[in-house]
Amino acid sequence: MTSYIAKLRQFYVENKEHHTYRQSSVNPHSLAKEFEKRELSDTERAVERLKWVLEKEKVVVFPNEKIALLRTVPTIPEIYTEREWSVIKRSYRIHEQGKVSNICPSYSSLIDKGFNQVRLEIEESLKTHRDAEKIAYLNILLETLDIMEAFAERYRLAAIEVGNTTVAESFAQIPQNRPQNFVQALQFFRLIHFGLWASFNYHNTIGRFDQFMFPYYEADLAKGVLTRESALELLQEFFISFNKDSDLYPGMQQGDNGQSLMLGGLTTSGEDAFNDLSKLCMEASLELKLIDPKINLRVHAGTPIEVLELGSEMTKQGLGFPQYSNDEVVVNALKKWGYREEDALNYVVAACWEFIIPEVAMDIVNIDALSFLKAVLEALPCLTECETFDKFKEVVKSKLCRQTAEICSNTNGVYMEPTPLMSLMMEGCIAKGQDISLGARYNNYGIHGTGLSSATDSLAAIKKYVFEEQRVDKETLLKALEADFVGYDELYHLLRFEAPKMGNDDDYVDALAGELLDWFADSLEGVSNDRGGIFRAGTGSAMYYLWHGNELGASPDGRHQGEEFACNFSPSLHTHLKGPISLIKSFSKGNLERVANGGPLTIELDDSMFRNAESTAKVARLVKSYMDLGGMQMQLNGVNREMMLDAQKHPDKYRNLIVRVWGWSGYFVELDKAYQDHIIRRSELDF
Repeated sequence: MTSYIAKLRQFYVENKEHHTYRQSSVNPHSLAKEFEKRELSDTERAVERLKWVLEKEKVVVFPNEKIALLRTVPTIPEIYTEREWSVIKRSYRIHEQGKVSNICPSYSSLIDKGFNQVRLEIEESLKTHRDAEKIAYLNILLETLDIMEAFAERYRLAAIEVGNTTVAESFAQIPQNRPQNFVQALQFFRLIHFGLWASFNYHNTIGRFDQFMFPYYEADLAKGVLTRESALELLQEFFISFNKDSDLYPGMQQGDNGQSLMLGGLTTSGEDAFNDLSKLCMEASLELKLIDPKINLRVHAGTPIEVLELGSEMTKQGLGFPQYSNDEVVVNALKKWGYREEDALNYVVAACWEFIIPEVAMDIVNIDALSFLKAVLEALPCLTECETFDKFKEVVKSKLCRQTAEICSNTNGVYMEPTPLMSLMMEGCIAKGQDISLGARYNNYGIHGTGLSSATDSLAAIKKYVFEEQRVDKETLLKALEADFVGYDELYHLLRFEAPKMGNDDDYVDALAGELLDWFADSLEGVSNDRGGIFRAGTGSAMYYLWHGNELGASPDGRHQGEEFACNFSPSLHTHLKGPISLIKSFSKGNLERVANGGPLTIELDDSMFRNAESTAKVARLVKSYMDLGGMQMQLNGVNREMMLDAQKHPDKYRNLIVRVWGWSGYFVELDKAYQDHIIRRSELDF
């Protein structure tokens, strides 16, 4: 790390000196009152909000920086009054905050053309439409370009004033025209990304950065404008820019901001896409040790082991990434779900791990979550009536299908606020004169699946001890669960510590997990949503591993009432594991292509496993083995249990301690205690 980057990191990340430029917060509904009085449409309100925010921004340019833009307006106002919003919520399904989020636009569709070319495309589209509403929308797109250009011009003038020729030259070229070099391309991206957050879009993913930025990087190297070393420094400054304002971005916790970057994988022609910029991104992240951007790595059979070894070096540093996705599984799954091959080959991840397609998809990949364990517990009152285990499984299956039917029926009539800036980077919006909030080529919904290992272990215990060995009486089991095992110590010990558990390469248990996953997929087969899309099953949990676990009573796997689930696609927290190889074998057996909405096998590895280069290389081979076995997705976390416990007592000593939470990395001491405790418990899994 150069001294310049070290100073930037200290200024923005460690000391947060840039916060002094922030203005006072505004009432989030103050602007909406004016909109209501003027009777503006939702699209008019969206563009007026963007204009208001960018005009209120205090322009700040530092003399030596190469990539500018700094948030000074800390609060993005709502476009509806509280009264208006309550009326909308009575008429529509509102997902999260009702904003377009968690999708990936085509940044290159603006960067590679420049606004002047895009403006011509909008004007051509205007000539083809007679519908007043579409004409009005296209004019709003033109206004959006005007607003962004005016904001950029203010930064150009400010850069001239402080003598920053790099930033001034960038904004003299962009956004009207295509960038002339790598630094201008990075500045263009920063401008667009900044505008999306100012539009109240959130979880704005980065996509296949190494693919759409590589031509600018390669050209500068060829011309001698950059060396690899100067490019690394520039890239590190760019990465720091993701951390300047991230505390202002919506999310469950600090760090959950969706700034996910995808590297490598296959090209649309089936070749390896990993290039020198991919490697440079990993090196930049490795040196900076920041939680943003989150690095995701697409791998396939031809991915060199050296790439996985570099990824393991990042895990060794405790970054909680890269997260790995298996092209062989994911691409096939997406194609079976109806995605065109060229689109499937271009997949990225959403904020956490859900698979999405840039530019062409308005998929809502986290519309809701199924609880596998809830299905088992809801079936338990029928246990005494079931003469065989197969009969009991049928009851569980019916309860699971009832859950998915309720979830699907609850997704109708989704409303999202319009987002003109995002729409400029989404296929068809200019040609159709239609906002992306109304739909795209793909409009599929994803459903998470939580508590799989707890449900699987519960079924295995019932099968073994109730039906096969008849060691546990049905009524006794039900009474013990009702009492949360109080007074049933022997039974509790049997179920929690001696019963078969998922994660040990035991077909007796793992086959039950495969059945649960198949039932989940079967229940969604052929079901359409109200936007003409499908429902995608997944193995991720998001924050539901706490929420769903807290809602449920004791379970036949020895889990106590209210005890949380494992995170994502992982063994339960009280499993004694034989070893990592048995673990990855267990979690690669099911037909994962059917539940490929996303959801990684999540493993906490003690940092002692990275004691030397040989140990780190073994971790890389573990990743490769999981993918070779047919695993879908994997995330590893290098942790130190004693350090985390000490960090809870002395947070000031561990401000830079990074951990993986569920699909994102955050600073440990900034997390709610419930998440801290869960990560500590995950680190206690015994191999």
